[in-house]
Amino acid sequence: MKKKKNLPLLNKNLLGLVLCVLVFVFGFTLLGNLSLYFNVAGLLIVLGGTTGAVFLSYPVKRLRIVGKVLRASYLSKPKSPEEIVGILVDLSVKSRFRGLLSLQEDEEETTILFLRRALGFLVDGYRGQQMRDILNTEMFFFKMRREDSERVLRTIGDLFPSFGLVGSIVGLIGMLAGVGDTSVILATVPVALTSTLYGVIFANFFFIPFAANLRERTDQELLLQKIITEGIMAIESEVDPRVLERKLKSFLTPSSRRGRLVSLERIRERFKIKPEGVTTTLGGEKIA
Repeated sequence: MKKKKNLPLLNKNLLGLVLCVLVFVFGFTLLGNLSLYFNVAGLLIVLGGTTGAVFLSYPVKRLRIVGKVLRASYLSKPKSPEEIVGILVDLSVKSRFRGLLSLQEDEEETTILFLRRALGFLVDGYRGQQMRDILNTEMFFFKMRREDSERVLRTIGDLFPSFGLVGSIVGLIGMLAGVGDTSVILATVPVALTSTLYGVIFANFFFIPFAANLRERTDQELLLQKIITEGIMAIESEVDPRVLERKLKSFLTPSSRRGRLVSLERIRERFKIKPEGVTTTLGGEKIA
């Protein structure tokens, strides 16, 4: 059910992007022929200069990592905080019924790498403080790596307008050199004007939004990692699942806190517990 909710949101983003691009392009067509805004010389100056500066600034390996991270930020959809809270509450209930070692099955099945590692520590018998230290260290360096990628994108966004200005200067120099020759002036003025246009568009329509999207995605994933850390620590401390549910829901917005994850009916259905099963106390209530 959660995945079905994610798809319309993604479609809305794509629809909004397409509509904005159409409006953006339509604005150019209102002022005349669209081909007036295409100039190969200006485009080559901006793209060539920016690309060269980027290669001088960063190793190819770093740029490949940025490309992979950026592609993943748009193509992959993270789980929502509500889903993570539900998973952790289920794991807490399962550990109460079947013991911590039963969580090894979930460690092998989960597709969330951070949760898989945390469950591995829990199953292997790591102490609470050891797990917290390791997970906090992983979160810290995850944030550092993402900030490095974001910094690369913002640097590229800063370089594009600079080389747009270079293209404008080149065009102005050519125009001044051809004073008195109309053909030279007509050939160099488009270079001067379109270079600045290309630099501004590439920076503000692509790379600065890329960096902003990466920051937003990083914040989302850090929130999920914090929820997982607190949940795993609570499971290790054998905190009552209903107490854990209330604690983890404090990470959510008020509108997302509806519903009750730890209910007798849901637990019996989730873990296939029959009424004549073993009696267990959960949050002050007995489950037979």
